Amino acid sequence: MAELVLSSLDRGVLTLTFNRPERLNAWTDAMGRRYFDLLAEAERDPEVRAVVVTGAGKGFCSGADFEALTAIQAGTYAEPPDPRPATFPTTIGKPIIAAVNGACAGLGMVHALVCDLVFTSEEAKWTTAFARRGLIAEYGLSWILPRVMGQQKAMDLLLSGRTFTGGEAVALSLANRALPPGELLEAAQAYAGDLARHSSPTSMSVIKRQIWSDWTTSLEESAKAATQEMLASFERPDFAEGVASFLERRDPDFPPLYAPEDRRG
Repeated sequence: MAELVLSSLDRGVLTLTFNRPERLNAWTDAMGRRYFDLLAEAERDPEVRAVVVTGAGKGFCSGADFEALTAIQAGTYAEPPDPRPATFPTTIGKPIIAAVNGACAGLGMVHALVCDLVFTSEEAKWTTAFARRGLIAEYGLSWILPRVMGQQKAMDLLLSGRTFTGGEAVALSLANRALPPGELLEAAQAYAGDLARHSSPTSMSVIKRQIWSDWTTSLEESAKAATQEMLASFERPDFAEGVASFLERRDPDFPPLYAPEDRRG
């Protein structure tokens, strides 16, 4: 049986590819479990400094697999759920970039938007789809969308379930860049490679945690916590190396990010 998620590592950049192209990479619990397992492994691997997530074939992820939805409707679905929530990628201490190469619908859209950055093909078709399937805004999308694009635009996408292109996704602040299909993956990997070469893994981990966590804190609380993080950063070798590499006009040689149980400082 083909791997449900392909994995390849090149110079600090781990590329994960949803691999059910015959179903536009429709989400199954088995595929999701493998994806999350690979992210957890990336968290523990000091060689991985950034992650790119994309889809095989013509789709990124077309949403929940209809066979699973039919089984749920019939009461015959027996696959045990993964205890990790859809937001699991936000807890990984390494930057994750979605490269949305095609159909990005429903649950697939959720999984794009819980990545830290989103690159998209100009021609990719996006949709929330939920209202057109008799469903609701699932997996925290009613929380994410208003924060990244505003309430009225979020209402539009969620109530109508309309389809829009990758170009509009950028205009709506759902994606950072829209690119021709043939340039998408290379651009996302190049961006991830730049992070791997020039940004401190520990700094990126802390910044990622700050960004996702600070959505639920006040400005005062965020500033207070940031002061403590700043003082801690002064004590790390990353700070000394960052300053030295700048003064010496060379690429930095930052230490890797240790697994959570092994992190120091």
